[in-house]
Amino acid sequence: MGTHGAPVAYIGVYHADGGLIGEARYLVGSLLGTAHCALCDVTHSPIRRKRQWDQMVARLGVPFELLHLNEMAPDVADAVERWGSPLVLARRADGELVPVLDGGQLEALDGSVAAFEQALVAAAPGARA
Repeated sequence: MGTHGAPVAYIGVYHADGGLIGEARYLVGSLLGTAHCALCDVTHSPIRRKRQWDQMVARLGVPFELLHLNEMAPDVADAVERWGSPLVLARRADGELVPVLDGGQLEALDGSVAAFEQALVAAAPGARA
């Protein structure tokens, strides 16, 4: 995907709704084994966002926005409809969104921030890391 120019931003879309009700529903579903989000596993421990995640984002040198399914702008919603969720997108300078990591690729990372960073850089070689 990096052949289209270096990303000016990344957008990660969780496979879950945000807000108190959405997050409570996800927590219960996760405990019951009926809900799962591979991007959530990368960014968060069971209690809070991982410090390693924040450090990785700082190294990227471009903004990284994390969104829930009920928080998406129309262009992001179109991308999720096309490629599914969870999903990581790169926004190019011309505004185009291109997929970088899909649900299957995120699942393979097994919640590791280090593996996420390697996969992100490999998928979007124009990114600085």
